[in-house]
Amino acid sequence: MVANATAAQALHPDDDSAKRRQIVKGARAVFLEHGFDGASMGEIARAAGVSKGTLYVYFADKNSLFCEIIEQESLAQGMLAFDFNPERDVETTLEAFGTAYIQALCNPHGASAIRTVMAIAERMPEIGQRYYERVIANSLGRFARYLELQVQAGELQIENCQLAAAQFTKLCQATLFLPYIFQMTETPSPARIAEVVDSATRMFLAAYRAAPNATAD
Repeated sequence: MVANATAAQALHPDDDSAKRRQIVKGARAVFLEHGFDGASMGEIARAAGVSKGTLYVYFADKNSLFCEIIEQESLAQGMLAFDFNPERDVETTLEAFGTAYIQALCNPHGASAIRTVMAIAERMPEIGQRYYERVIANSLGRFARYLELQVQAGELQIENCQLAAAQFTKLCQATLFLPYIFQMTETPSPARIAEVVDSATRMFLAAYRAAPNATAD
């Protein structure tokens, strides 16, 4: 029976991903309506139109399913997909990344995911850890590798690119992220984001742009 099931999966490779998407779609609706604590695997199975047995084939528990949705939301919002084109000038790349980063953080879907993770991370640290590793650390790691390339090219002068990457994202968050995540303000306008990101970019380059080579008299 196991061999037959394996063979059937091999004949229909798209079935697995289609079923997984079906489950994730149903789970997203249940989490949105009931929250993490109110959602149950039985309710998720009903919303997805699958049996609980099928649900557990794809996801070991509610935690892993929730993390899958959070990661997909982050990807859809651009947190993991930004293209660090090494051929583009540094200032343009910083401004584009900073804008995309803040837009991903300060939108209803992204903020809802962050608030939910923050709310349950203390009692379920594995969820907070997985979100941090796969979303936040992933994004910062890719940005740090881009900075390293610019250091090698002589455009930037940075000793610790991981630290510099974190510093830039925090500069971009200034006056925007915390007021929004705690629901003190509405989604920041494009003009406000541009103002903050422009300031962050200028501060970052003032600290880390490589000094021009001294010219001979």
